[in-house]
Amino acid sequence: MTHATEMAAAVGSGRMRATDIMTACLDKIGRLNPVLNAFTAVTAERAMAKAAELDAAIAAGAAPGPLAGVPFAVKNLIDVAGLPTLAGSKINRDHPPAAEDAPLVRRLEAAGAILVGALNMGEYAYDFTGENVHEGPSRNPFDTARMSGGSSGGSGSAVGGGLVPLALGSDTNGSIRVPASFCGLFGLKPTYGRLTRAGSFPFVSSLDHLGPFARSVADLTVAYDAMQGYDPADPVCVDRPADPVAGVLDSGVGGLRIASAGGYFRTGASPEALSALDSIAAALGASDSVMIPEVQRARSAAYIITTTEGAALHMQRLRTRPDDFDADVRDRLIAGALVPATAVVRAQKFRRWFREEMLKLFQRYDAILAPATPCVAPLIGQKTFVLDGKEMPVRPNIGIYTQPFSFIGLPVVAVPVPTSLGLPIGVQIITAPWREDIALRIARALEVSGAAVAPVAKLEA
Repeated sequence: MTHATEMAAAVGSGRMRATDIMTACLDKIGRLNPVLNAFTAVTAERAMAKAAELDAAIAAGAAPGPLAGVPFAVKNLIDVAGLPTLAGSKINRDHPPAAEDAPLVRRLEAAGAILVGALNMGEYAYDFTGENVHEGPSRNPFDTARMSGGSSGGSGSAVGGGLVPLALGSDTNGSIRVPASFCGLFGLKPTYGRLTRAGSFPFVSSLDHLGPFARSVADLTVAYDAMQGYDPADPVCVDRPADPVAGVLDSGVGGLRIASAGGYFRTGASPEALSALDSIAAALGASDSVMIPEVQRARSAAYIITTTEGAALHMQRLRTRPDDFDADVRDRLIAGALVPATAVVRAQKFRRWFREEMLKLFQRYDAILAPATPCVAPLIGQKTFVLDGKEMPVRPNIGIYTQPFSFIGLPVVAVPVPTSLGLPIGVQIITAPWREDIALRIARALEVSGAAVAPVAKLEA
């Protein structure tokens, strides 16, 4: 049983006990985590205690909740009571343990889900590979010699490998969508300001989002609905009513206007990425191709904002503990500290213009399709790959198709597509702000049709 909704139905109906599900989950983590290196901490005692409490509550007649008994784990930049919030770093190991769980953890547990641990990630979320120099790389469940993607690499690895059916990650420039693409998962980056980020270690506050990974659209949607709600503890969380999607998930895509992104989004993409995009477009009857203006400049502006905000956040750590950073992360942050203020002002001005241009496109289309990554997962340690006929560095260029949409806070669902290489790859469904419902409806229609499917990775224990 790999889907959260199936587990919750079994526990809620009394066909299974939460303690039995949790025992099996912890056993699987014990067997497969040494292979995948997805977890940095397993909260087994807490999980078994919560499962026993849930079983007792259900036996006493309590409503079980839509995620009853479902194990989940969180990227280790999200607060878990009793654990230091590592954010993938060596420096944060010296921090005291979190005093309480992050709000999104509490909201999932209020829906019946049970936390089982914290997950590996790229240092301070400045990563697209899933390679952590302090903890070791999280590994791709379809080929453990390959990257899981980053920076939410442990989240992708854990769900893709079947260790848990649900995980939380963060997405600043693509850190949910890239691991979803490499690990064959559905992933949601919500509208900026939709889900609270309180209780998480920041990277770039004006770009950071939190969101879920799952193996089905129904699981993704139930988790998303459970986490919605205003939170004044996050200053960018928008005070607007929750907009539950579960009730409209199967309403189909009839009447929706859907186009594929052309130009920049086809240049440099591998045959696998283009084939996946075209197959998804064909399944939806999306024959239009749309040119998004100035995408390359959007990516450049996103880089400037990312590296300068990140440098400002970490300046004291860079001054006092430079040798305790991942060298690649440290050097990019130092470079960010040297960017002139005029460049930042121009990047922010362009950001506003680009957002307005995208909103104009959404007057014509309900959704736009684009590749999630330019290729399937590279090998761990691989430094370069061929992009648009040129040999390019892997680490900064995996996110060439995700950065422009994070940059302006649009909601995106990544859907998985199997390839002839035996490795999955993802396609993005991008919608207007606050229209996660449309992206999830489209993802569900693709799942039902078989065009988008989370393949099963066969691991040897």
